[in-house]
Amino acid sequence: MGTTGGNGTTWELAPDVWRRVIDVNMIGPYLTCRAVVPHMLKQGYGHIVNIASIAGKEGNPNASHYSASKAELIGLTKSLGRELAGKNILVNAVTPAAAKTEIFDSMSQQHIDYMLSKIPMNRFLLPQEAASLILWLSSEDCAFSTGSVFDLSGGRATY
Repeated sequence: MGTTGGNGTTWELAPDVWRRVIDVNMIGPYLTCRAVVPHMLKQGYGHIVNIASIAGKEGNPNASHYSASKAELIGLTKSLGRELAGKNILVNAVTPAAAKTEIFDSMSQQHIDYMLSKIPMNRFLLPQEAASLILWLSSEDCAFSTGSVFDLSGGRATY
């Protein structure tokens, strides 16, 4: 899923904090895709589902490092999806709004309140709701979507 790296303004976040968030949220999925794609190519089939974030589409104040890392993951998903489109390997991403998980422990209450205020459904995503979409994207029933981004934002997504 990733790491938030805490909260802070862009100019106050230390470079090592930025690097760690990029390493976990972007480089980690890249290395995973790089490792699994050759095996999927050999078997002639596969599904990759990257977990991005609505913050990667819209940005969140005091979380520019997190937002940037998730935007990069969306770009990776779209590029890899197109590279593998004719090879029976589908690559998609989900962009959830916040789900109340352990990741909240690294966020300020002010940031948590901000995230909730942006969700028109006025609640956080339930982990099982995310799991249902991820399961479908990983299944044989999903046979014609690749390089796509699926929102789980409770109405927050603007595009």
